Amino acid sequence: MSVRIVDVREITKPIASPIRNAYIDFSKMTTSLVAVVTDVVRDGKTVVGYGFNSNGRYGQGGLIRERFAPRLLEADPKTMLDAGGDNLDPDKVWATLMSNEKPGGHGERSVAVGTIDMAVWDAVAKIAGKPLFRLLAERHGLKANPRVFVYAAGGYYYPGKDLSALRGEMRSYLDRGYSVVKMKIGGAPIAEDRERIEAVLKEIGSQAQLAVDANGRFDLETAVAYAKMLRDYPLFWYEEAGDPLDFQLQAALAEFYPGPMATGENLFSHQDARNLIRYGGMRPDRDWLQFDCALSYGLCEYQRTLGVLKTLGWSPSRCIPHGGHQMSLNIAAGLGLGGNESYPDLFQPYGGFPDGVRVENGHITMPDLPGIGFEGKSDLYTEMKALAS
Repeated sequence: MSVRIVDVREITKPIASPIRNAYIDFSKMTTSLVAVVTDVVRDGKTVVGYGFNSNGRYGQGGLIRERFAPRLLEADPKTMLDAGGDNLDPDKVWATLMSNEKPGGHGERSVAVGTIDMAVWDAVAKIAGKPLFRLLAERHGLKANPRVFVYAAGGYYYPGKDLSALRGEMRSYLDRGYSVVKMKIGGAPIAEDRERIEAVLKEIGSQAQLAVDANGRFDLETAVAYAKMLRDYPLFWYEEAGDPLDFQLQAALAEFYPGPMATGENLFSHQDARNLIRYGGMRPDRDWLQFDCALSYGLCEYQRTLGVLKTLGWSPSRCIPHGGHQMSLNIAAGLGLGGNESYPDLFQPYGGFPDGVRVENGHITMPDLPGIGFEGKSDLYTEMKALAS
């Protein structure tokens, strides 16, 4: 059997919301939904791989339709097959996508490629008849662990949202089984943010831990001022204080904040990840890395990133990806990451878990669905099926 990609389809969908963080509002946010259609038939149905990009970066329709999809469709199908010739080789597909691309400049194209890469891996695992997390574990000689830690991300700024509404939101996450919750900071004066933090801590008590996220808003002086305030509290982490590429700021901040810090969601290549570890003062015994494969050239590149981390003395268990999508859940379960972000009430239907999956003691258990498991999430699969039909 020979496998070929017969079509690559993209549609740009709104995931707009009136929320804002310290840097952007989401009133015009979009995502690209992609279908990679193969000529393989399983159980009487054509195998289609699906992908989409994470929130915080806009849809990539232009790049996908004008540059990257044509490369796949114009390439010799044989150059993208695995050694046995009966499945696609994701690394060969990735190389085809990146042909004729100069190195560096990891901006919007990393999101376009990451979106297609997600769909390719979904198709590959479906053709193999396995959940992606089990396929990944086998390829790396690891034991898959379907139980994955997840935390609830929220606490955005919202018109008219007072402290009681913020507390109610966080209480709702505890009621749904989460043991770590996250809120935004940096979009209000520091005194007001302190009140918000204390209100949430009072609400969650000893039932959960709180993480805070500045979304890269602060200069060094402000980041340090917040660090001095935040170190009074038992936080799960202090996230992305300054510009993602200001490694000197991140390194300097460690002198003022002894607790765990987290960053990396806006670094889009293994080279940038390596520079963060080399120059950002990150501490492998306590800090967290948030690289998101859907924004950073996909799983092929994410595996290179994990390889870089290993050579620099970091465990994959210190990675908890940004984005709240099922692709990273599969990577976490298959490759031993520390967990995954989750948006219980936002960016639907793209976030969340397959139907019937519940959070218990801060963890979910992956169902044994072929591929990434999108077909198990009915609201999301309705959108995907419409694109593929």
